[in-house]
Amino acid sequence: MRIIHVSTLDDPRLAAYTSLTEIQLRNRLEPEKGMFIAESPKVIDRALDAHVEPLSFLVEEPWLEGMGREFAQVDAEWGPDIPVFVASPDLLKQLTGYRMHRGALCAMRRWPLPSVEDVVRGARRIAVMENIVDFTNVGAIMRSAAALGVDAVLVTPSCGDPLYRRAARVSMGTVFQVPWTRIGSDVHDWPDKGLALLHDLGFTTVAMALTDDSISMQELTRRLGLPEGDAQRIDRIALVFGTEGDGLKHRTIARTDLTVKIPMYHGVDSLNVAASTAVAFYATQPTH
Repeated sequence: MRIIHVSTLDDPRLAAYTSLTEIQLRNRLEPEKGMFIAESPKVIDRALDAHVEPLSFLVEEPWLEGMGREFAQVDAEWGPDIPVFVASPDLLKQLTGYRMHRGALCAMRRWPLPSVEDVVRGARRIAVMENIVDFTNVGAIMRSAAALGVDAVLVTPSCGDPLYRRAARVSMGTVFQVPWTRIGSDVHDWPDKGLALLHDLGFTTVAMALTDDSISMQELTRRLGLPEGDAQRIDRIALVFGTEGDGLKHRTIARTDLTVKIPMYHGVDSLNVAASTAVAFYATQPTH
């Protein structure tokens, strides 16, 4: 690694960390030049273990010695020329707005997203995030998907980016462990084209929503556990979760195979989407 000490955030070599917005980092016009920022050693470790290419590091001086394992891993896979910019804790606090307790950032190269067909090949249980825009929720859903054994996650065109800094941090780096991709490249591709594709791929699509004809989560899990040959058995399932506040689009609910609700008490009619996904992922785990 090339260790470079910096004393000002005006250093042009720090532009990826200081000057570019998340959208500019993503670089939709030239995806091969896109990058994202991984924050904290935990997130960086999981990205490196997934063979994501690092472009540079920005590390608090007190944390430099503790990054030895990561630097050795980078040297072995990517060579010794990746720069490590080292700054004081006060300088990084100016950048992030808060005192970093895990003082490391890494600019990393985005990878070409695979096709939906490739991501769900062999999958039996997947999740679809429809237009979820809060990056904390996006990250929390990815973390629950990893922890509870969801095979893949699909993200609609208007959904928040799982690689945005806060989403990746909240996910604890599991965004690099759960297979995921976008379903459709244009907002008009969802829900009609997207749901049609999932049907063609053999998934029973399930809208998580409160409607007059919603079945209970318990009924859904019963159908998942039925023996082969039973007409009600669900073999491959796609759980679809809607945006904060408004929930799923009416058009989405109308075109899914089933609508499912989580029974609740004390007049509560809904859960935060991150909480509801965790409940649904846990309830629909295959029996062992």
